[in-house]
Order: sequence, then structure tokens, then C-alpha cells
Amino acid sequence: MKTRALNRLSAVLEKHLPEQRLFLKADEGTRFVRLRPGTQALMIAGGALFVGWTVIVTSIFLIDTISAGGARDQAAREQLTYQTRLNALSDERDARAAEARLAQDRFAVAMDQVSDMQSRLLESEQRRREMETAVDVIQTTLRRTMSERDEARARADQLMAELQAETGTIQTAAGRQQDMEQTMTFLAEALEDTASERDNAHLNMAEAHSEVERLQFEAELAAERNERIFTQIEEAVAMSLEPLDNMFRSAGMPTDQIIEQVRRGYSGQGGPLMPITMSSRGQEPDAMSLRANEVLEGLDQVNLYRMAAEQLPFAMPVQSSVRFTSGFGYRRDPINGGRRLHAGTDFAGPVGTPLYAAGDGVVIFAGRQSGYGLMVKIQHPFGIETRYAHMSRLRVSEGQRVSRGDRIGDMGRTGRVTGSHLHYEVRQNGTPINPMNFITAGRDVF
Repeated sequence: MKTRALNRLSAVLEKHLPEQRLFLKADEGTRFVRLRPGTQALMIAGGALFVGWTVIVTSIFLIDTISAGGARDQAAREQLTYQTRLNALSDERDARAAEARLAQDRFAVAMDQVSDMQSRLLESEQRRREMETAVDVIQTTLRRTMSERDEARARADQLMAELQAETGTIQTAAGRQQDMEQTMTFLAEALEDTASERDNAHLNMAEAHSEVERLQFEAELAAERNERIFTQIEEAVAMSLEPLDNMFRSAGMPTDQIIEQVRRGYSGQGGPLMPITMSSRGQEPDAMSLRANEVLEGLDQVNLYRMAAEQLPFAMPVQSSVRFTSGFGYRRDPINGGRRLHAGTDFAGPVGTPLYAAGDGVVIFAGRQSGYGLMVKIQHPFGIETRYAHMSRLRVSEGQRVSRGDRIGDMGRTGRVTGSHLHYEVRQNGTPINPMNFITAGRDVF
């Protein structure tokens, strides 16, 4: 059965592929090579396999080329979207900064107005007290003068009665008449002076009442102005507090603990917060003073937020145009492959691009470390640490204190890298956290 199948196959091959001879001519003579049907079939099959393999490899290469082009276009579109988002965030940050500056300017103007109103109110109060004192003095003088007038009239009546009892008539000798006339003249002048002083006292009292009414009206106007000023100040303080509080909460920072720690660290410089005005009689401060103290407490909280924000890494470590190449989290390792945790954020740019400290702190390491290359570590308050890796040049040394925006080095490609970029890490008590939480939160304020 097997022999029959082979014979049939040979017959089919001889029919379609008859035996061929390949003649080779040389100096010794002519030779030929016999190409049997099986040999021809093998040659045709091998050629077909080679052509098929070539077609498949070419197709795969073309597909990879097209896919790579699409990936580059997608990356370019993503980069354009990222740059557009960065520009929008930058514009929004500038707008927030402008609003903060306007609020600070309005607050400064309002505080000047409050100081001026308080000075004018104190002057009005002093003048009112002086007028009340003058009115009391005038009333006392008037009562004393009227009492003296009544006593003089009673004395005159008594003298007239004694004279009439002694002589039996009002007519007396020339000496007594002259004394009497002088006495009456003196009494008349005294009464006229008393009446004049009384009239002047009434006029002064009327003027004093008018002045008191005017001062009361000015005090009411001042109170209304102070109400508007305090309202504007309170709104400005609220507008300043809200973005700062949101910034810390967006970064996942405990705001109450941070503010309390900053307050303890600066408690020796300012002393306790005292009221604007205190009563000399030991009484409680008035409502306006209490309200002013609340504004001062709000401003103190804004200042504490500002001091804490300056020490934490809310700023971008790169201020030049860079490309965001890798985020925080698990990713495929670019060198060895496999899924690995990427503990920071990568920003790609040319070698030598300036790198800056993202917040105030102390340099605790500046040198070369395996995998990181040239690296700088900065210790910030509240257990926060930032790392800047793969530098080409270090511009700070260990133990140096730096502030936000100080240049600490240049971008490079030292260590375990595939190209020039900055590997930026943020760690809290040794645990890596996403740096974009701080950067994104800081864009709303700085």
C-alpha cells in the first residue's frame, strides 16, 4: 500500500515536473546535472518557504513601523495636552497671586483707615469729655452765682428793714444815704454780672449740647465706616485662608498639627496676642476690640500658613521647559523590564538644565549614590524629605541651609538612566509619596 502511494506520487511529479538536465560546460568537457522530479519539488518548496518567510517578516516590520509612528503621534498629542494644561495652571496661578496681592493691598488700606478712624474717634471722645467737664464747671459757677445773688438780695432786704426800724423812715442822713447808694450800686452790678454769666452759661450749654450731638453723629459715622472696613478685612482674610487651607489638604498634610507646630516654633518671637485697646478700669474690651482681635487672629493664622508653606516642597524643582516622562507608581522598568515601583516623578530636559529647591530645608546628602547617580537630599520640617537624582553637577554641600528657589544643581544622566532627566522624590517619614500632590496643590497659591 505504501509502495503504491509512492509510485503514484512519483508519477504525479514526473507528469508535472519531468526530469531536467542542467548542462555544465568546462575545458575538460561538458557535464550535466540530473534534476529529478523530487529534487525539483524540494527546490520549489524551499523557495516558496523563503518567499513566505520574507513576506511575513516584511509585514511585521511594516506593522511595527506604523505602530511606532502612531505611538509617537499619541505621545506628541499627550505632550501638547500636558503643556496646554501647564499653561492654564500657570495662568490660574498668576491670577490667584494677583488676587492675593490685591487682597493684601486692600487689607493694608483698610488697616490704615481703621487706624485713622480710631485716632479720630479717640480725639472726639477726648473733646466730648472736655466739653462735659466745661459744662459741669459752668453749671457749678452758675449755681454759686445765683446763690450769691440770693444772699445779696436777702442782705439788702435785711439792711432796709434795719434802717427803717432805726429811723422810722427810709430817709436818712447824707452819710447813710451815700452808703446805701453804694451798696445798691454794688448789688445792681453784681446782679448784672450774674445775669450776664447766666446768659453766657446758657449759651455755652447750648453750644456744648450741639457739640455733643455733632460728636455723636461723627461717632455713628465712624462706627459705620469701621463696620464696612472690618467686613472688607474679614472677607480678605477669608479669601487668603481658603486657598492655603485647600493647598495643605490637597497635599494630604494635617493642617491643625502643622499650624500648631509652627506656632510653637515661633512662640518666642511675638508674645501673646493682645487686644487693640484695653480698658483702664479693668473692664472687658468692647465689641469692636474683640472683632479686631478676631481679625488679628485670622491674620496670624494666614502668616502661620505662609511660614509652613515656605518650608514644604510646594514649588516645581524645574522652572525651564521640560517633558513629563514618568509619574509616581508602578510601571514597567525601562532598563530590565518587569513591573517595579517608581518612587518619584521624572522630568526630561537637556543636560545642564537648572534645578531648584522646592522648599526651605537643610541639605542632608550631596554626592553619588548607587542607582541615583549624583543626588541631593533636603530635609524639610514635618518629616518631609525631597530627593533630586541623576544630576550632572552639584551646587550645594551637605549641611547647607537652602530656601525655596535656590539653585541646587544641574540636570544630567548619571546613575541608572536611559537619558537626561530629573528623578524627583518626596518622602514623609521615609515613605515615598506622590510629588505631584504637592506641586498641583502649590500651583493654586504660588
